[in-house]
Amino acid sequence: MIVIDGQQSGHSIGNFANLEQLLVKVMDDENLGNRIVTDVLVNEEAFSEIYPHQAEDIGVRDIKSVEIRTVGMTEMAANIVEELFKVQKVMYAGSRQIAELFRQADDAEALELYQDLIDVTRDFLAMVGVLRDEFSMTDSEYLSQRMEELSELFSEIMEVVENQDWILLSDLLEYEFVPALEKWQAVLTGIRTDIAARANG
Repeated sequence: MIVIDGQQSGHSIGNFANLEQLLVKVMDDENLGNRIVTDVLVNEEAFSEIYPHQAEDIGVRDIKSVEIRTVGMTEMAANIVEELFKVQKVMYAGSRQIAELFRQADDAEALELYQDLIDVTRDFLAMVGVLRDEFSMTDSEYLSQRMEELSELFSEIMEVVENQDWILLSDLLEYEFVPALEKWQAVLTGIRTDIAARANG
């Protein structure tokens, strides 16, 4: 039995050689369009590949049921924006904590947290970029300005890190990076509004 979002598919498991073939064919035929697969359950257990094309190595002989769960792209985007609000708060708090640690001369822990902050910020900006490309933003100029502002700040921060001027880095994080992050509340609110308009339009 193959089920997609609670509806039984017309396909039969026995018509396929392996799980990958089944998933590719079913998802093509069901015309999922603007939907994203969130879960695949095989014999009522969650399945995710440990290595690329693992599903190709799983024969269908022992498979009794396959359930595919999907979510609409706009719904997924809305969920991502809500997560980005949380990430923005984490970045805000992290920046202040790093600045404080550097001022206390706790350089080792501060540098560890600083690296985490850089990674999180890169991921944050990449995800905002994906949303911007997928959903035309009403105020794209403001968004571009905010992205450019963070990018320029990053360049300045990198130079300071190379010079190992931890006090200047503290000042940059607290007095420039944190205020720049505060402006992202408005950006994320705008993205949330645009996605909601797409969902209702």
